Amino acid sequence: MNIEHSMWHRMGREVGQSAQPRRHDTARHATPMTARALVAFFGCSFGLSWGLMALAFTFPDQLEQIFGPVGYTNPLFIIAVYAPAFSGLALVGRSYGIRGVGSFLRRLTLWRMPAHDWAFIGLGIPVIFYLGAAINGHISDPFPFTPWYRVLPALATALAIGPMEEFGWRGVALPLLQRKFAPIWASIILGAMWGLWHVPAFFLSGTPQSAWSFGPFLLGTMAVSVVLTQIFNSARGSLLVAAFFHFQLNNPVWPDAQPWDSMIFALIAVVVVVLNRKAMFTRSDSVSEVLAPAAP
Repeated sequence: MNIEHSMWHRMGREVGQSAQPRRHDTARHATPMTARALVAFFGCSFGLSWGLMALAFTFPDQLEQIFGPVGYTNPLFIIAVYAPAFSGLALVGRSYGIRGVGSFLRRLTLWRMPAHDWAFIGLGIPVIFYLGAAINGHISDPFPFTPWYRVLPALATALAIGPMEEFGWRGVALPLLQRKFAPIWASIILGAMWGLWHVPAFFLSGTPQSAWSFGPFLLGTMAVSVVLTQIFNSARGSLLVAAFFHFQLNNPVWPDAQPWDSMIFALIAVVVVVLNRKAMFTRSDSVSEVLAPAAP
């Protein structure tokens, strides 16, 4: 996440609520994916990403001559960021076949959830970044894109890179974790793994994380994971919602707010858990399937 650039309570009226999943696509294989697949998912995600970053550490000059500096335009960096998506899609295909992958991707069409959740993603996240920037004194920094229209390719790049992680994190890992754990514990486990997955970025020049402290960042990934889990379950496992949330975290328009954005997210996570404690501490309403719910 950009805490890589680094929910609200149940109030307000709803835009709409997707139907509870009652059955699943006929793409379900005779041996459906189980929670044991988490070992393969995390192993592949970390192995691919950390393996490529190890090459970057070992042969920095040679790789930069071939692929360019580390950043969103570097092919090796892009593959490393896409590792959770590659791992998640591969496991879905292995368990459910091509039709299963199609059912999995139909979760991109789910969008109905309470209006205040949409408001938090669209308006609340920018407020967090600007508030954090005000606290650390960056609120008056000049707009980093001159002329202004240079922000457009930056937005397109941010949309195409970071949100793709969610095909793995919230697409596969979170539903499987919620088969074994209540949402609060699934969130914390996934948030910790998510944060640790970013460790190599803290040692690579050219990444936002190279200028940050890891402790607040890790706290932030766990806090964001808690908040996003509540919204994700409310949206019945929407990949669209998870990807948009991630994009907002990476949005290059927002100012640098580390470490205060992490602290603010931690406070919000506490509020979310308190106001939704029944849903967060029981598995009754949690999304635990990787395939899209069938139409009502």
